[in-house]
Amino acid sequence: MSVVVGVDVGGTKTHVRVARGEERLVDLVVPSTGWSAQPSGAAARWVAERVRAALGRCRPSLTVADVAHLTVGAHGCETPRQCLTLAEEVRVLLDVSCTVVNDAQLLVPAAGLDEGIGLVAGTGSIAVGRHRETGAYLSAGGWGWVLGDDGSASALVREAARALFVRADVGATRDPLEPRLLASFGAENLVELASIMSWRGGVETWGQHAPVVFRALDAGSQVSRAVVTAGGGALAELVGNLVYRGAVGTTVVVAGGVVTQQQALRNALADALERRAPQTTLRMLDEDPVEGAVFLARRSVATGRAALAPTRSNAS
Repeated sequence: MSVVVGVDVGGTKTHVRVARGEERLVDLVVPSTGWSAQPSGAAARWVAERVRAALGRCRPSLTVADVAHLTVGAHGCETPRQCLTLAEEVRVLLDVSCTVVNDAQLLVPAAGLDEGIGLVAGTGSIAVGRHRETGAYLSAGGWGWVLGDDGSASALVREAARALFVRADVGATRDPLEPRLLASFGAENLVELASIMSWRGGVETWGQHAPVVFRALDAGSQVSRAVVTAGGGALAELVGNLVYRGAVGTTVVVAGGVVTQQQALRNALADALERRAPQTTLRMLDEDPVEGAVFLARRSVATGRAALAPTRSNAS
């Protein structure tokens, strides 16, 4: 039976799985520290190091020469060109057949489904699907933590801080979120908070403060309630946009740290989906997303064809 490797490169952690047939040989989970989808050459080297490390943990040890196909779900690969370029860089570097897709594309196959919409709400947020007629992959969201990714951990913190700044501008009373968010960032006041968030550490650190927003909600924060409700609505909007554009399937498979760990956000998402896309059913992924990469790798070996890369086509 062929050995395949699946890689799920998320915004926070990376999971590499080596499998032979239905047997899982190795699971390697490491932080995604240093990961960036661009430039592709550096990204390929980053992936290659972790694939080699996982193969080396097999008993007996394997090398890339033993691998029939490698599929990578890569956070930050949003266009066909990005995916194809990275796949080619990895293929040349490792001399192995390789497919690269956006990491959100792993969710539907990981759930054992042939069709559906994948929704990631973790460090960032994105929804992906496949057009019912052309088969082209569609995506919504995934525009990055500064300009978009609404409903993600990073965006929830961003919007929470913005709301506190607006309250300060209008002289509103202090919300329970304020002292908690200040303490989380190590800031003495809102002016210092703005400085820390803008100039120290970078937006990639915002997501780790998201649990504070939910703890404040439990303490009665109206700001947190509004931010979480809006976040759930934004995630539902991503799904609704794909449905409008012709995405096939009625099951929305959801994964990502913030949505799986926070019931309040899941509730907000479910409520918003009932209004925005009532024909869909929400399903929390109960399998590791990397299993979707392994599934796609197995299918590529069986069919001799690589998985389709995502596109931002507005086909409808």
